[in-house]
Amino acid sequence: MARPIKWRKVCCLPGNNRFGPLDSLEDAKNHVKMTVDEYETIRLIDLEGFTQEECSKQMNVARTTVQ
Repeated sequence: MARPIKWRKVCCLPGNNRFGPLDSLEDAKNHVKMTVDEYETIRLIDLEGFTQEECSKQMNVARTTVQ
């Protein structure tokens, strides 16, 4: 039986869906796709200065998920 879905808490959806040089077609082939969860984790840890433990509590996930 599959595990139940655990809802995550995020502040808001990202304002942009792309980051980096906009004029390079070569870089478009090597882009990285991020989920909203990944974006929120980076926002909380890098921008807000949260620890992994604080981030996991804020998002309602296990600390190992944030790691």
